[in-house]
Amino acid sequence: MSLVKETAVNGKRAAGLIGHIDSSNAEETEKQIREMDLFQQEEELIIDASELEYISSAGLRVILRLRKEKPSLSIVNVSPEVYEVLEMTGFSEMMKVEKAKRRLSIEGCEVIGQGANGKVYRIDADTIVKVYYDKDALPDIQRERELAKKAFVLGIPTAIPYDVVTVDDCYGSVFELLNATSFAKILISEPERFDEIIAMSVDLLKKIHSTELKPGDMPDMKAVAADWAEFLKEYLPSAAYEKLHSLIEAVPDRNTMLHGDYHLKNVMLQGDEVLLIDMDTLCMGHPVFEMASIYNAYRGYSELDHQNAKDFLGISYEDCGRIWEKTLSLYLGTEDEKILKDVEKKAALIGYTRIMRRTIRRHGLENEEGKAVIENAKKHILELVEEIDSLEF
Repeated sequence: MSLVKETAVNGKRAAGLIGHIDSSNAEETEKQIREMDLFQQEEELIIDASELEYISSAGLRVILRLRKEKPSLSIVNVSPEVYEVLEMTGFSEMMKVEKAKRRLSIEGCEVIGQGANGKVYRIDADTIVKVYYDKDALPDIQRERELAKKAFVLGIPTAIPYDVVTVDDCYGSVFELLNATSFAKILISEPERFDEIIAMSVDLLKKIHSTELKPGDMPDMKAVAADWAEFLKEYLPSAAYEKLHSLIEAVPDRNTMLHGDYHLKNVMLQGDEVLLIDMDTLCMGHPVFEMASIYNAYRGYSELDHQNAKDFLGISYEDCGRIWEKTLSLYLGTEDEKILKDVEKKAALIGYTRIMRRTIRRHGLENEEGKAVIENAKKHILELVEEIDSLEF
């Protein structure tokens, strides 16, 4: 009878225990684990307890013996009942022991936010869950949690995830967000509040950009943008590439916080409090990089297909244009068309650099739609590098 089977945990091979492990089968369980290829080949031994229903003291002694040979042994996907045994016997202090993630259904749930790495669903009036696209997203979830904590401590109003769950075959982070509504949804249902909503959005954006960080606290957006430009080296004329790269490198270094994916679906209103969500893109740098992301959300990504704006934000492309213009004007504190157009061009240059690189990486050169997006972005880049001498504002 098989008591153990090979499984996969976050892309790594693991020994999966099955059913009950007690004095009647503990010796055979140990024998089967030791005979597994992964026990011979892997430095780290992961015990997958997702199908383990019970473990006795004899089974615990097996784990202790295995741990002597594999000091980094860990036990994951542990049921509450088995976890209680491991906790009471001190195993959770001796080694890494992870509870099984509870399963959550998003069927029929409203999508209230969407970013580069996942979608945010409302589960009920009190709870939301961010479901990550990447099936091996646990490191990303931990990273987002740490970034959100840093932002919260520094005074940025946000929700901190309190649980990790599984949704179908993906992972999700659960947040408490009592009766919060995205700015996008408010604008759709109450268009007369346009000026008020954009003003609150810009106030929060300014608060983020005035928050000082320590060097290395968050990813440097200038370095990320330089990598985008570097990727395009073989796709752009050499002179255009050189100028694009030099413009980005010349942007002054800053330790101020950026959100990295700021748009009206990632800003929520909870009572009278404005909250920021989707914190995995938090970074630091000059605000021109944030403006590039905002430009793409409202203009760049939907330029060729205006339906993208409606699908993504629930707002028409024309209204997205109004949001962008109002946001830029309030942020800069001016209605001077020359100044606004100048900053828009700087944001657009970085924005189209990102779009071109992103589309190529997603195999856009292999289909007509992708080719059109790439050519359009390239056209803008070539025009803008001729006009722009600095990305500062």
